[in-house]
Amino acid sequence: MEGTMARVISRRTFLQNSFAAAAFSAFPRLPVRGGRPPNILFILADDLGYGDLSCYGRPEYRTPRIDRLAGEGLRFTSNYTAAAVCSPTRVALMTGRYPARLPLGLAEPLRYGDESVGLPPEHPTPASLLKRSGYDTALIGKWHLGFLPEHGPIRHGFDEFYGILGGGVDYFSHREPSGKLDLHEGNVTVDQSGYMTDLLTDRAVQYIRRRRAAPFYLALHYTAPHWPWEGPGDTAASRRYRAVGDTVRGRFVQGYADGGSPRVFAAMVQRLDQGVGRVLGALEDTGLSRDTFVVFTSDNGGERYSYNWPASDGKRSLREGGIRVPAIVRWPGRVPAGRITDQTIITMDWAATLLALGGASADPRYPLDGVDLVPLCQGRRVQLDRTLFWRTLREDAVRQGAWKYLRTGKDELLFDIPNDPGERADLAAHQPEKLASLREEFRRWNAEVLPRPERSTDS
Repeated sequence: MEGTMARVISRRTFLQNSFAAAAFSAFPRLPVRGGRPPNILFILADDLGYGDLSCYGRPEYRTPRIDRLAGEGLRFTSNYTAAAVCSPTRVALMTGRYPARLPLGLAEPLRYGDESVGLPPEHPTPASLLKRSGYDTALIGKWHLGFLPEHGPIRHGFDEFYGILGGGVDYFSHREPSGKLDLHEGNVTVDQSGYMTDLLTDRAVQYIRRRRAAPFYLALHYTAPHWPWEGPGDTAASRRYRAVGDTVRGRFVQGYADGGSPRVFAAMVQRLDQGVGRVLGALEDTGLSRDTFVVFTSDNGGERYSYNWPASDGKRSLREGGIRVPAIVRWPGRVPAGRITDQTIITMDWAATLLALGGASADPRYPLDGVDLVPLCQGRRVQLDRTLFWRTLREDAVRQGAWKYLRTGKDELLFDIPNDPGERADLAAHQPEKLASLREEFRRWNAEVLPRPERSTDS
């Protein structure tokens, strides 16, 4: 079924994607020094909420290194994730397509140890396509798109992999809640000491400092600030989590997802900020900053200790707090510094953008739902009118211009997002035609993707 669905695209979607591609391709590319395409560093945080960086409004602590990155590049204020949880968003990032086009994208998220589904090894990814264009490729950090061997990163275009396969691990023991060790070097499980955020940073710095002839694509997917809530000094909390961690039919009842405090969360985010600073420092030290396109973003909205203001709710919700997250781009000399854009973008756009940067083309059998953002990042006056869709087991959502349609249970809501990012004022009764129009847009899109599963996958 997947082979058939992967190749099916409606006339409506084709026209929409063609318009988007034409709108962006009308602008010329800026030349790259020496005629070589840029290095690409894609930094993905895990469960970082919209306001969890000080440059996005976090009041209790500072994130000076990421703030500096924003000051040196472009900051997005309407960046959306393709889903409100981890695995489906990562499906969108690795395919450039709506998660619901693949069986794996229906998982909310992929359960620990579930080997029944994963990212199909035949599906192209930015890594596989960039590798074909001459890039060295590496994934350092979290995968959460399937388990070894057929669904692992090495089968999807990454020359190297160092990190975890599942949804989250203890920061010190690197074990799942069940106690299973989940740290891997390539296809080999390894047992190493160290705080997870630091281990990933160390490996990324080593990778950047390595001499190479080809440009690189480094996907640095941190596990922070996803639970368990452990700062770099919280070894006692780590022992406590491991002692009480338990699962019942895959659902966590205590342990890893419990505990924490605002202080611990701050320590986790600040260690992430320090790690990003070290990685950017490695680019500076090696003279690669001007030749490297850097992206920093998150996989979905935050939870528990996150500060998602002015958005409401958080992870797992299709309200703004679950799907609107920070995004920053830097490319010195090519991306003007100190700019902010409210252009609406979504996860799939990053895949399309990375391919454009690397001179790679999407596989026509798997047409992209995302668009190339390079002209926008370069400071061109680009206003892309688009309609974006989300779906979970319990909710539907559409964003079109200023309007957002949200169905939750039997309730249908309509919001003017620029004027009401907290989604407090339901305008459905005042704009019945707009509500009906967006409902119909969703119905058409929903008919193009895989049907909703009948029951949830616990996580």
